[in-house]
Amino acid sequence: MSEAHDVQALSDVDIHVYEAVASQTVESGGAGLEGLVRATGLTEDEVRESLAKLIEHGYVVPKGDGYGLGAHTFEVEY
Repeated sequence: MSEAHDVQALSDVDIHVYEAVASQTVESGGAGLEGLVRATGLTEDEVRESLAKLIEHGYVVPKGDGYGLGAHTFEVEY
């Protein structure tokens, strides 16, 4: 995990996936891969690649069979 969170290191796709994780986490306590693919309209590979980057930066964490929010330093609207 990166020591410093740098939201500018994230692409528009990463922010889109992060927003989907945040939305699903608020609604149900976690986000699953299939739900993220549906919510974002991206391919599974694109979502997986973005999740890997978000996890590397600590914004998203693996949670059970899905994903949850990690420490974050910015707000999103969803």
